[in-house]
Amino acid sequence: MAHAQGLSGYGASSQAGGRQSAGLPRALSGGPRSPGGDRRSAPGVARGEGCETEAGSAARACDPAWAGKALPVGCAAGSAPGRAALVANLGYLQLTRGCLQDCRFCSNPPSGIGSSPEQLRATIDELVELGYDGVILTGGEPTLSPLLFPALEYATERGLHNRMITNGQLLADRVFFERCVAAGLQHIHVSLHSYRREVHDFITRHRDAWRTLVDCLALVPEVGITCDVNTVICTYNADHLHETVVWLCERFPFLRHFVWNNMDPDGNRAAENPDCIARHRDFVLSLELAMTYLQASGRTFRAERVPLCFMPRFAASSTETRKIVKEEERCVQFLDSKGFVRQQEFLHGKGAACEVCRLDPICAGLFSMARTFDERELSPIFADPWPVVAEVLGREPSPELRARIEARRGRRSLSEQPSQQQRRIARERPL
Repeated sequence: MAHAQGLSGYGASSQAGGRQSAGLPRALSGGPRSPGGDRRSAPGVARGEGCETEAGSAARACDPAWAGKALPVGCAAGSAPGRAALVANLGYLQLTRGCLQDCRFCSNPPSGIGSSPEQLRATIDELVELGYDGVILTGGEPTLSPLLFPALEYATERGLHNRMITNGQLLADRVFFERCVAAGLQHIHVSLHSYRREVHDFITRHRDAWRTLVDCLALVPEVGITCDVNTVICTYNADHLHETVVWLCERFPFLRHFVWNNMDPDGNRAAENPDCIARHRDFVLSLELAMTYLQASGRTFRAERVPLCFMPRFAASSTETRKIVKEEERCVQFLDSKGFVRQQEFLHGKGAACEVCRLDPICAGLFSMARTFDERELSPIFADPWPVVAEVLGREPSPELRARIEARRGRRSLSEQPSQQQRRIARERPL
């Protein structure tokens, strides 16, 4: 389904994890940048083009690309057509686990378990009863499911904001895309993992994945909805996350919000393709450059499963940090043995560095610590956490909230925190 240490300066020869940066994006370097150049490519494929990213909150109304066109759903004339709605708690609803693509790191591959109209309606009803603001239809690839239109129509009937995570393959068909919008679709999150065609197609193991997704993006302004871009961080895109966002923003200026998910390395396809798993130090520079570019352009972004010590300048953009500070939750209806999950805690593993880190109360920590990722990559941050909290909230926290956040210091997950023995064994492995 579908998350860096601060850098004092940027240079074309900067090093990240021992690998040379592919160079600065045009907006950061002042010079032109083509899709070609000296870059790392996926093994067994030629170098070429590609695509990826998304956003939601600033100035599309002033963008020449929107001249003479209707603003997307949820945008008043003269307003910035960013995110279609300000939503808090969102429920994820898997419609199918089937997919036409075969992503190397997929965390939700086919499970052999399906859904039904009755289960669909019951889940949507439960989200409404819990006071949720919207539903995100996901998979697999939700556009393949016969439940897609019933889900859109019933969620709309119950007053939920409709979103969908998609690879865009079927939405490249204008007629189908317009049917989805007519049924109630208001916003899509497209999964694009690289602006380089050969890298995205290699990751998804589908020859036309990049082309159809770009075709889908081109239709977004015409069908009148909003769109974000989701990217899973992996070995094959870790060095050019920043180039991807620049490429996307230049070609699709209506994109206002981008999301990076550091990959889930536990089980599923990642176990079959461990070469996809990037170390945090492999992507820290490119992620920092990407965030810097987006901030300068007035766009917004989020990162999930990235510890705050790898993004201290942008800590308020951590998905988990925002959930912690705003005391939000999320529900997911999985089509596997997990079933319906209501997540109210956002904590991963915490290492020795976390014991003295001032951001500990608002940081989720290191995902898959002592299993896949090494706590020795972590470093303490000694900056004041309260400006981050205020940035997330848009105001100063109340004394009561401040006390609840401070009480989180030293809290460790009962399910995700590895034992001392597991941590010791992990530290004996070479970095």
